[in-house]
Amino acid sequence: MNDSKYTTGQITVRREITDDLWIVRLRPAERIAFRPGQYVTIGLPGSPRMVERAYSVASSPDEPELEFFLELVPGGELTPQLYKVPVGGEVFLRRAAKGRFNYDDKSGHPNHLMIATVTGVAPYVSIVRSISARVAQGDPMTDRVVLLHAASLPQELGYFEELSARAREHAWLRYVPMLSRIWLTPGWSGERGRAEDVVRKYLDESGFTANDTTAYVCGNPDMVENVKGVLGRTGFPKEFIKEEAYWVGQKS
Repeated sequence: MNDSKYTTGQITVRREITDDLWIVRLRPAERIAFRPGQYVTIGLPGSPRMVERAYSVASSPDEPELEFFLELVPGGELTPQLYKVPVGGEVFLRRAAKGRFNYDDKSGHPNHLMIATVTGVAPYVSIVRSISARVAQGDPMTDRVVLLHAASLPQELGYFEELSARAREHAWLRYVPMLSRIWLTPGWSGERGRAEDVVRKYLDESGFTANDTTAYVCGNPDMVENVKGVLGRTGFPKEFIKEEAYWVGQKS
C-alpha cells in the first residue's frame, strides 16, 4: 500500500435504510477537499491488494465529516466487507477527491434538471446542501433546480425527508420522488414510473428548455442511457448533459 495515497476514516454514524442500503458518516484523519458532486475512493485491505471503489460524497464541503449513501452488492468485492464495518471501525480513503460531475456555474444556464436512481441522489444532496448553506449566508440563488429521484420502493428514497424539507424551505428547489413498483405501495400519492418516463413531463411543467438548462443524470447505467436519449431527442447538446453511471464494468 502506498501510504502517500491514503488516509483513514472512522465511521461515526450509520443509518440503515433497507436491508441492502445504508448511509454512513466518516471522520477522515485529515481533511479531504472536494467540490459538490465529486467522489472519494473508499478501500479495505484485500489479498494481495487494496480493494477500492469510488463513491459520490453526499455531505457538503463545509461539513467536517464525509457522508456516503451505499448499496450492498451480493458477491461484490468491496461492499459485503464494507457493510460489516461497524461504527467506530475504520476504512481507507484516497486523499484526492475526483470527478467532474459538478454544478454548472459557468454556462449561464438558469435551470438545472437533476435525475437520479436510488444512491445516485448522493451528489445532488451535496450540491443542494452547499447551495442551501450559501443562501443562508446571504448569497442570492437565482437558478432553479428540479430534482427527480426514482426508486422502486419508498424506503429506498434515503434522503426523502431532508430533500422534501429543503424544497419547502427554498423556492429555487423542487424535489420529485417517484416509485416504479407502485403495486407494492398502494398508498403512494406521489409521482409514478421510471425516471425516463417523466423527464419530458417535468421539463415542460418547469418551462425548462434545451437552450437554458443543464441536465445531470446519475445512477443505474440503463437509466442514464435512456434519459440521455430522451434529452437528446428534446434537443439537448451533449455538453449540457452531465452523467455519472454507477456499477459499470465492476462488481462493487
